[in-house]
Amino acid sequence: MDLSYPIGPCEYPEVVSSAARKQHIEELAAAPTHFREAARGLNDAQLDTPYRPGGWTVRQLVHHFADSHMNAYIRFRLALTEDEPTIRPYDQEKWAKLVDATTLPVEVSLQMIESLHRRWVALLSSLSDADFARRLRHPELGVLRLDTYLASYAWHCRHHAAHITSLRVRLNWK
Repeated sequence: MDLSYPIGPCEYPEVVSSAARKQHIEELAAAPTHFREAARGLNDAQLDTPYRPGGWTVRQLVHHFADSHMNAYIRFRLALTEDEPTIRPYDQEKWAKLVDATTLPVEVSLQMIESLHRRWVALLSSLSDADFARRLRHPELGVLRLDTYLASYAWHCRHHAAHITSLRVRLNWK
């Protein structure tokens, strides 16, 4: 298994069916529970264990997930209210090294993820086919439709939860 990509790399489908969009929204709705379960019962030493050699710690992963999804939620809102906005990237490696990402309890971000996903899912559930066809310009990925961007964040949910759950299995953490 590739420890960096336990579920494989992200794919950016050009066409996303309405059934697939519904599934992706359901994945975003379930993600807070999956993350909470993945981190449940871990002590500080476990939370400060990298999920792979040279990788982020579990604590950094949980905080990264909140950071990334906050950015994605705002990017969705920009794409819904502006004509093909260029989104601003951020240096996720540097963000993961900031003191809040390396020291705060994961509960802070788990609560944030729960609230954020509740709003995001409510927004996504209200969108029309035309809304999902709206686009944003990502400086590294090019122009993406919102339904394609949604698919990438559904993958992101599974990807990072798998980092934690596969680490738990490898290290026999109950």
